[in-house]
Amino acid sequence: MDWRGEALDQLDFYWTMWRPRLEGLTDAEYFWEPVPDCWSVRRVEDGWAMDFAFPEPVPPPVTTIAWRLCHLAGHVFALRASNHFGDGSYRMDNHDHPGSAAAALSYLDQQKDLWRNGIAALDAEGWARPVGPAEGPYADRSYLALVLHLNRELFHHGAEVLLLRDLYRASGGGRHFTRA
Repeated sequence: MDWRGEALDQLDFYWTMWRPRLEGLTDAEYFWEPVPDCWSVRRVEDGWAMDFAFPEPVPPPVTTIAWRLCHLAGHVFALRASNHFGDGSYRMDNHDHPGSAAAALSYLDQQKDLWRNGIAALDAEGWARPVGPAEGPYADRSYLALVLHLNRELFHHGAEVLLLRDLYRASGGGRHFTRA
């Protein structure tokens, strides 16, 4: 079985179906908070920061499209591309998150490509190799396991982003409706 090929095909198949549906994303959609107290990406003195807490609150807050796209681009793809195929300098608490929908989509495309190119360059032996200390308690897991996990993150959060776009559109551009 060619697990490498299967995992890359899975990533590519989803990406080619999902990514075009983000075309035309507006800043209003990007920052839309469908309920009070959403986590988002917010302007801070030295850039843009994601709302974040560790451990995550229970229940976790609803997150905006901005938060979800920055999570995918940064915490999912950039962190792993940096740690496994780059200089390891990406930090979860950085304030360099995109402050617009267009910048977020460009950043997402760049970071996904860095990750995709890195894993595509691994041979079969590389895919079976443990990922090492960069993945903390999962250090002994294989690159295949990491790729499958990141694919799952993309599918999960990608579907949420599209649902939020649908809700934004269906609500008349972000208006909130309450039932009497």
